[in-house]
Amino acid sequence: MEVSGYCAPGFESIYRAFADNFRERGDTGAALAVRQYGETIVSLWAGSSDRQGQTAFTEDTIANVFSSSKGVLALLALQQVAEGKLELDRPVADYWPEFGEKGKAQITLRQLLSHRAGVVAFQEKVADELIYDWDAACAQVAASEPWWAPGSRQGYAPFLYGWSVGGLLERATSTPVTELYRQFLAAPLELHGGFGAVGHRSAQVADVGPLKKPLPELRENAISRAIKADRSSAVAMAFSNPVSLVMGTNSREWREAVIPAANGHFSALDLAVIYGELAREDANILPRELIVEAASEQSSGHDAVLQAEVSFGCGFIRSGTAADLRFGGPAGFGHPGAGGSVGFADPERELGFGYVSTRLGQSLFMDRRAVSLLEQLYGML
Repeated sequence: MEVSGYCAPGFESIYRAFADNFRERGDTGAALAVRQYGETIVSLWAGSSDRQGQTAFTEDTIANVFSSSKGVLALLALQQVAEGKLELDRPVADYWPEFGEKGKAQITLRQLLSHRAGVVAFQEKVADELIYDWDAACAQVAASEPWWAPGSRQGYAPFLYGWSVGGLLERATSTPVTELYRQFLAAPLELHGGFGAVGHRSAQVADVGPLKKPLPELRENAISRAIKADRSSAVAMAFSNPVSLVMGTNSREWREAVIPAANGHFSALDLAVIYGELAREDANILPRELIVEAASEQSSGHDAVLQAEVSFGCGFIRSGTAADLRFGGPAGFGHPGAGGSVGFADPERELGFGYVSTRLGQSLFMDRRAVSLLEQLYGML
Protein backbone atom coordinates (compact mmCIF):
# COMPACT_ATOMS: atom_id res chain seq x y z
CA MET A 1 0.00 0.00 0.00
CA GLU A 2 1.46 3.34 -1.10
CA VAL A 3 0.99 6.07 1.49
CA SER A 4 1.09 9.69 0.35
CA GLY A 5 1.56 12.82 2.40
CA TYR A 6 3.82 14.31 5.02
CA CYS A 7 5.10 13.64 8.52
CA ALA A 8 7.21 16.16 10.42
CA PRO A 9 10.69 14.98 11.45
CA GLY A 10 10.42 12.63 14.39
CA PHE A 11 6.95 11.40 13.45
CA GLU A 12 7.93 9.09 10.59
CA SER A 13 6.71 5.95 12.35
CA ILE A 14 3.14 7.23 11.90
CA TYR A 15 3.56 6.15 8.25
CA ARG A 16 3.88 2.55 9.37
CA ALA A 17 0.97 2.73 11.81
CA PHE A 18 -1.23 4.27 9.13
CA ALA A 19 -0.19 1.62 6.57
CA ASP A 20 -0.87 -1.12 9.15
CA ASN A 21 -4.54 -0.10 9.12
CA PHE A 22 -4.63 -1.10 5.45
CA ARG A 23 -2.61 -4.28 5.88
CA GLU A 24 -4.20 -5.51 9.10
CA ARG A 25 -7.47 -3.66 9.85
CA GLY A 26 -9.36 -3.41 6.58
CA ASP A 27 -8.87 0.18 5.45
CA THR A 28 -9.13 0.64 1.68
CA GLY A 29 -9.28 4.44 1.59
CA ALA A 30 -8.47 6.71 4.52
CA ALA A 31 -6.70 9.83 5.71
CA LEU A 32 -5.08 11.02 8.93
CA ALA A 33 -4.12 14.57 9.89
CA VAL A 34 -2.62 16.13 13.01
CA ARG A 35 -2.10 19.82 13.73
CA GLN A 36 -0.02 21.15 16.61
CA TYR A 37 0.67 24.77 17.58
CA GLY A 38 -1.11 25.86 14.40
CA GLU A 39 1.07 23.76 12.07
CA THR A 40 0.36 20.50 10.24
CA ILE A 41 2.69 17.83 11.58
CA VAL A 42 0.99 14.85 9.92
CA SER A 43 -1.16 14.62 6.79
CA LEU A 44 -1.36 11.14 5.26
CA TRP A 45 -3.74 9.50 2.82
CA ALA A 46 -3.87 6.25 0.87
CA GLY A 47 -6.09 3.88 -1.06
CA SER A 48 -9.13 4.67 -3.18
CA SER A 49 -12.21 6.79 -2.61
CA ASP A 50 -14.69 4.84 -4.75
CA ARG A 51 -16.14 1.37 -4.42
CA GLN A 52 -14.52 0.22 -7.67
CA GLY A 53 -11.02 1.20 -6.53
CA GLN A 54 -10.50 3.44 -9.55
CA THR A 55 -10.20 6.87 -7.92
CA ALA A 56 -7.30 7.66 -5.62
CA PHE A 57 -7.95 9.02 -2.15
CA THR A 58 -6.39 12.48 -1.81
CA GLU A 59 -5.71 14.99 0.94
CA ASP A 60 -8.85 16.94 0.03
CA THR A 61 -11.15 13.90 -0.33
CA ILE A 62 -14.19 14.38 1.88
CA ALA A 63 -15.98 11.44 3.47
CA ASN A 64 -19.17 11.09 5.46
CA VAL A 65 -18.06 11.32 9.09
CA PHE A 66 -21.52 10.69 10.58
CA SER A 67 -21.67 11.89 14.21
CA SER A 68 -18.30 13.59 14.00
CA SER A 69 -20.48 16.23 12.30
CA LYS A 70 -22.01 17.07 15.69
CA GLY A 71 -18.83 18.68 16.99
CA VAL A 72 -18.78 21.06 14.01
CA LEU A 73 -22.44 21.99 14.55
CA ALA A 74 -21.80 22.54 18.27
CA LEU A 75 -18.93 24.88 17.42
CA LEU A 76 -21.24 26.90 15.16
CA ALA A 77 -23.73 27.20 18.02
CA LEU A 78 -21.06 28.34 20.47
CA GLN A 79 -19.83 30.88 17.93
CA GLN A 80 -23.33 32.37 17.84
CA VAL A 81 -23.28 32.53 21.64
CA ALA A 82 -20.08 34.53 21.28
CA GLU A 83 -21.80 36.75 18.71
CA GLY A 84 -24.61 37.48 21.16
CA LYS A 85 -27.25 35.79 19.00
CA LEU A 86 -27.80 32.90 21.43
CA GLU A 87 -27.59 32.27 25.17
CA LEU A 88 -26.75 28.85 26.57
CA ASP A 89 -29.33 28.95 29.36
CA ARG A 90 -32.18 30.75 27.63
CA PRO A 91 -35.14 28.59 26.50
CA VAL A 92 -34.97 27.51 22.88
CA ALA A 93 -38.64 28.49 22.57
CA ASP A 94 -37.69 32.15 23.10
CA TYR A 95 -36.07 32.00 19.66
CA TRP A 96 -38.23 29.27 18.14
CA PRO A 97 -41.75 29.42 19.64
CA GLU A 98 -43.00 26.27 17.89
CA PHE A 99 -40.28 24.26 19.64
CA GLY A 100 -41.92 24.96 23.00
CA GLU A 101 -44.79 22.55 22.31
CA LYS A 102 -45.45 19.34 24.25
CA GLY A 103 -43.39 19.99 27.36
CA LYS A 104 -40.36 21.53 25.69
CA ALA A 105 -40.92 25.16 26.71
CA GLN A 106 -38.01 25.30 29.15
CA ILE A 107 -35.41 23.30 27.21
CA THR A 108 -32.21 25.32 26.76
CA LEU A 109 -29.39 25.27 24.26
CA ARG A 110 -27.11 23.92 26.97
CA GLN A 111 -29.44 20.95 27.44
CA LEU A 112 -29.56 20.29 23.70
CA LEU A 113 -25.77 20.41 23.41
CA SER A 114 -25.21 18.14 26.42
CA HIS A 115 -27.94 15.63 25.44
CA ARG A 116 -30.19 16.33 28.41
CA ALA A 117 -33.24 17.60 26.50
CA GLY A 118 -35.04 14.25 26.08
CA VAL A 119 -35.59 15.00 22.37
CA VAL A 120 -33.80 11.88 21.19
CA ALA A 121 -36.10 10.39 18.54
CA PHE A 122 -39.42 10.77 16.76
CA GLN A 123 -42.04 8.89 18.76
CA GLU A 124 -44.44 8.55 15.83
CA LYS A 125 -43.37 6.77 12.65
CA VAL A 126 -42.27 9.27 10.02
CA ALA A 127 -41.84 8.98 6.26
CA ASP A 128 -38.46 7.92 4.90
CA GLU A 129 -38.27 11.10 2.81
CA LEU A 130 -38.57 13.40 5.83
CA ILE A 131 -34.85 13.50 6.55
CA TYR A 132 -34.13 15.03 3.14
CA ASP A 133 -36.52 17.96 3.73
CA TRP A 134 -34.86 20.44 6.10
CA ASP A 135 -37.96 22.52 6.87
CA ALA A 136 -40.18 19.49 7.36
CA ALA A 137 -37.64 17.75 9.63
CA CYS A 138 -37.23 20.87 11.79
CA ALA A 139 -41.01 21.24 12.03
CA GLN A 140 -41.36 17.59 13.06
CA VAL A 141 -38.76 18.07 15.79
CA ALA A 142 -40.54 21.19 17.03
CA ALA A 143 -43.79 19.22 17.28
CA SER A 144 -42.18 16.23 19.03
CA GLU A 145 -42.68 15.22 22.63
CA PRO A 146 -39.62 14.50 24.82
CA TRP A 147 -39.13 10.89 25.86
CA TRP A 148 -38.68 11.97 29.48
CA ALA A 149 -38.76 15.17 31.48
CA PRO A 150 -36.12 17.52 30.05
CA GLY A 151 -33.07 17.70 32.30
CA SER A 152 -33.92 14.49 34.17
CA ARG A 153 -31.77 12.06 32.18
CA GLN A 154 -28.90 11.97 29.76
CA GLY A 155 -29.88 10.53 26.40
CA TYR A 156 -27.88 10.95 23.21
CA ALA A 157 -29.82 12.23 20.19
CA PRO A 158 -28.21 10.57 17.14
CA PHE A 159 -30.14 12.52 14.49
CA LEU A 160 -32.63 14.95 16.06
CA TYR A 161 -29.69 16.81 17.58
CA GLY A 162 -28.93 18.27 14.14
CA TRP A 163 -32.42 19.57 13.43
CA SER A 164 -32.84 20.83 17.01
CA VAL A 165 -29.58 22.76 17.18
CA GLY A 166 -29.60 23.67 13.49
CA GLY A 167 -33.20 24.83 13.56
CA LEU A 168 -32.44 27.01 16.58
CA LEU A 169 -29.41 28.50 14.85
CA GLU A 170 -31.42 29.50 11.81
CA ARG A 171 -34.19 31.12 13.83
CA ALA A 172 -31.82 33.00 16.11
CA THR A 173 -29.68 34.35 13.26
CA SER A 174 -32.10 34.42 10.29
CA THR A 175 -29.32 32.67 8.38
CA PRO A 176 -29.23 29.11 6.98
CA VAL A 177 -26.93 26.69 8.79
CA THR A 178 -24.94 26.14 5.60
CA GLU A 179 -24.29 29.86 5.27
CA LEU A 180 -23.27 30.18 8.94
CA TYR A 181 -20.85 27.32 8.36
CA ARG A 182 -19.42 29.03 5.29
CA GLN A 183 -19.00 32.41 7.01
CA PHE A 184 -17.67 31.26 10.37
CA LEU A 185 -15.71 28.09 9.57
CA ALA A 186 -15.30 27.04 5.95
CA ALA A 187 -14.05 30.37 4.57
CA PRO A 188 -11.75 31.48 7.41
CA LEU A 189 -10.23 28.01 7.89
CA GLU A 190 -10.24 27.06 4.18
CA LEU A 191 -12.01 23.78 4.86
CA HIS A 192 -12.61 21.21 2.14
CA GLY A 193 -16.07 19.94 3.13
CA GLY A 194 -19.18 20.71 5.13
CA PHE A 195 -22.72 19.52 5.82
CA GLY A 196 -23.89 17.34 2.96
CA ALA A 197 -21.45 16.58 0.16
CA VAL A 198 -22.09 19.26 -2.45
CA GLY A 199 -21.22 22.91 -2.85
CA HIS A 200 -17.95 22.72 -0.97
CA ARG A 201 -14.34 23.59 -1.76
CA SER A 202 -13.64 19.93 -2.60
CA ALA A 203 -15.68 17.89 -5.05
CA GLN A 204 -13.74 14.71 -4.23
CA VAL A 205 -16.36 12.69 -2.35
CA ALA A 206 -15.64 9.20 -1.03
CA ASP A 207 -18.07 6.29 -1.14
CA VAL A 208 -18.39 4.54 2.20
CA GLY A 209 -19.22 0.93 3.01
CA PRO A 210 -18.74 -1.61 5.81
CA LEU A 211 -15.44 -3.19 6.69
CA LYS A 212 -15.18 -6.51 4.89
CA LYS A 213 -14.06 -8.14 8.12
CA PRO A 214 -15.28 -6.67 11.44
CA LEU A 215 -12.59 -5.58 13.88
CA PRO A 216 -12.41 -7.00 17.41
CA GLU A 217 -14.44 -4.67 19.63
CA LEU A 218 -12.86 -2.56 22.34
CA ARG A 219 -16.07 -2.70 24.38
CA GLU A 220 -19.48 -4.29 24.19
CA ASN A 221 -21.89 -2.34 22.01
CA ALA A 222 -25.13 -2.74 23.95
CA ILE A 223 -27.29 -0.77 21.52
CA SER A 224 -28.19 -3.79 19.37
CA ARG A 225 -29.28 -5.73 22.43
CA ALA A 226 -31.45 -2.83 23.61
CA ILE A 227 -33.09 -2.50 20.18
CA LYS A 228 -33.89 -6.23 20.02
CA ALA A 229 -35.35 -6.10 23.54
CA ASP A 230 -37.84 -3.33 22.64
CA ARG A 231 -38.41 -2.21 19.06
CA SER A 232 -40.49 0.76 20.27
CA SER A 233 -37.96 2.05 22.80
CA ALA A 234 -36.15 5.37 22.60
CA VAL A 235 -32.98 3.49 21.60
CA ALA A 236 -34.67 1.66 18.72
CA MET A 237 -36.55 4.70 17.44
CA ALA A 238 -33.47 6.93 17.69
CA PHE A 239 -31.55 4.80 15.21
CA SER A 240 -34.29 3.50 12.91
CA ASN A 241 -37.16 6.00 12.64
CA PRO A 242 -37.13 6.44 9.71
CA VAL A 243 -35.01 3.62 8.32
CA SER A 244 -33.53 6.03 5.75
CA LEU A 245 -31.39 7.33 8.60
CA VAL A 246 -29.19 4.27 8.27
CA MET A 247 -29.88 3.24 4.68
CA GLY A 248 -29.33 6.44 2.70
CA THR A 249 -25.56 6.85 2.77
CA ASN A 250 -23.93 7.35 -0.67
CA SER A 251 -27.27 8.21 -2.27
CA ARG A 252 -27.78 11.46 -4.15
CA GLU A 253 -30.58 12.43 -1.74
CA TRP A 254 -28.34 11.93 1.31
CA ARG A 255 -25.45 13.89 -0.17
CA GLU A 256 -27.62 16.81 -1.27
CA ALA A 257 -29.50 17.09 2.04
CA VAL A 258 -28.51 18.95 5.20
CA ILE A 259 -28.59 16.44 8.06
CA PRO A 260 -26.08 18.16 10.35
CA ALA A 261 -25.98 15.49 13.05
CA ALA A 262 -24.92 12.80 10.61
CA ASN A 263 -24.11 13.75 7.02
CA GLY A 264 -21.18 16.08 7.42
CA HIS A 265 -18.57 15.31 4.75
CA PHE A 266 -15.10 16.40 5.83
CA SER A 267 -11.49 15.60 5.10
CA ALA A 268 -9.20 14.42 7.87
CA LEU A 269 -7.37 17.73 7.53
CA ASP A 270 -10.66 19.62 8.04
CA LEU A 271 -11.17 17.92 11.39
CA ALA A 272 -7.56 18.44 12.44
CA VAL A 273 -7.71 22.13 11.51
CA ILE A 274 -10.99 22.74 13.38
CA TYR A 275 -9.85 20.97 16.53
CA GLY A 276 -6.32 22.26 16.23
CA GLU A 277 -7.73 25.80 16.38
CA LEU A 278 -9.87 24.95 19.41
CA ALA A 279 -6.81 23.48 21.14
CA ARG A 280 -4.62 26.55 20.71
CA GLU A 281 -3.89 28.84 23.62
CA ASP A 282 -4.50 31.84 21.33
CA ALA A 283 -7.57 30.39 19.57
CA ASN A 284 -9.46 32.97 17.56
CA ILE A 285 -12.45 30.95 16.31
CA LEU A 286 -14.04 30.91 19.77
CA PRO A 287 -13.43 32.91 22.97
CA ARG A 288 -11.50 31.09 25.67
CA GLU A 289 -14.43 31.06 28.11
CA LEU A 290 -16.60 29.23 25.59
CA ILE A 291 -13.87 26.71 24.82
CA VAL A 292 -13.88 26.02 28.56
CA GLU A 293 -17.67 25.49 28.40
CA ALA A 294 -17.20 23.16 25.43
CA ALA A 295 -14.72 21.03 27.34
CA SER A 296 -16.22 21.19 30.85
CA GLU A 297 -18.51 18.47 32.10
CA GLN A 298 -22.18 19.33 31.62
CA SER A 299 -23.59 15.82 31.94
CA SER A 300 -22.17 12.38 32.66
CA GLY A 301 -23.23 8.88 33.54
CA HIS A 302 -25.06 6.02 31.90
CA ASP A 303 -26.52 7.30 28.65
CA ALA A 304 -30.08 6.11 28.05
CA VAL A 305 -29.54 5.81 24.29
CA LEU A 306 -25.88 4.90 23.90
CA GLN A 307 -26.16 2.37 26.75
CA ALA A 308 -22.69 3.36 27.97
CA GLU A 309 -20.98 5.70 30.41
CA VAL A 310 -20.28 9.01 28.67
CA SER A 311 -19.31 12.51 29.77
CA PHE A 312 -20.52 15.44 27.66
CA GLY A 313 -19.34 19.01 27.48
CA CYS A 314 -21.29 21.61 25.50
CA GLY A 315 -21.64 19.68 22.26
CA PHE A 316 -18.56 17.49 22.62
CA ILE A 317 -17.69 14.18 24.23
CA ARG A 318 -15.05 14.58 26.91
CA SER A 319 -11.93 12.45 27.04
CA GLY A 320 -12.23 9.39 29.27
CA THR A 321 -10.04 6.58 30.54
CA ALA A 322 -11.29 3.91 28.11
CA ALA A 323 -9.12 3.50 25.01
CA ASP A 324 -11.99 4.24 22.62
CA LEU A 325 -12.78 7.57 24.34
CA ARG A 326 -9.28 8.76 25.18
CA PHE A 327 -8.87 11.99 23.24
CA GLY A 328 -5.23 12.58 24.06
CA GLY A 329 -4.99 13.85 27.62
CA PRO A 330 -7.70 14.24 30.26
CA ALA A 331 -8.61 17.71 29.00
CA GLY A 332 -9.31 16.44 25.49
CA PHE A 333 -12.70 16.77 23.83
CA GLY A 334 -14.13 15.91 20.43
CA HIS A 335 -16.57 13.65 18.68
CA PRO A 336 -16.29 10.22 17.05
CA GLY A 337 -18.62 9.13 14.26
CA ALA A 338 -20.28 5.84 13.39
CA GLY A 339 -17.90 3.76 11.36
CA GLY A 340 -14.66 5.02 12.87
CA SER A 341 -14.07 8.68 11.99
CA VAL A 342 -12.99 11.02 14.77
CA GLY A 343 -11.88 14.57 15.42
CA PHE A 344 -10.68 15.92 18.75
CA ALA A 345 -8.75 18.68 20.50
CA ASP A 346 -6.05 18.16 23.12
CA PRO A 347 -5.57 21.60 24.74
CA GLU A 348 -2.68 20.40 26.93
CA ARG A 349 -0.62 19.79 23.78
CA GLU A 350 -2.40 22.37 21.57
CA LEU A 351 -3.13 19.51 19.18
CA GLY A 352 -5.96 18.70 16.79
CA PHE A 353 -6.53 15.22 15.35
CA GLY A 354 -8.63 14.03 12.41
CA TYR A 355 -9.15 10.58 10.90
CA VAL A 356 -11.63 9.54 8.18
CA SER A 357 -12.14 6.25 6.35
CA THR A 358 -14.26 4.77 3.59
CA ARG A 359 -14.62 1.52 5.53
CA LEU A 360 -17.10 1.61 8.40
CA GLY A 361 -16.60 -0.42 11.54
CA GLN A 362 -19.23 -1.31 14.13
CA SER A 363 -17.70 0.16 17.27
CA LEU A 364 -19.68 2.49 19.49
CA PHE A 365 -16.92 5.08 19.67
CA MET A 366 -13.40 4.92 18.16
CA ASP A 367 -12.28 1.56 16.84
CA ARG A 368 -8.87 -0.09 16.68
CA ARG A 369 -7.78 1.90 13.62
CA ALA A 370 -8.01 5.33 15.23
CA VAL A 371 -6.84 3.98 18.59
CA SER A 372 -3.71 2.46 17.04
CA LEU A 373 -2.88 5.78 15.36
CA LEU A 374 -3.43 7.67 18.59
CA GLU A 375 -1.23 5.34 20.58
CA GLN A 376 1.56 5.65 18.04
CA LEU A 377 1.28 9.43 17.93
CA TYR A 378 1.24 9.93 21.68
CA GLY A 379 4.14 7.56 22.09
CA MET A 380 6.23 10.17 20.24
CA LEU A 381 4.95 13.36 21.85
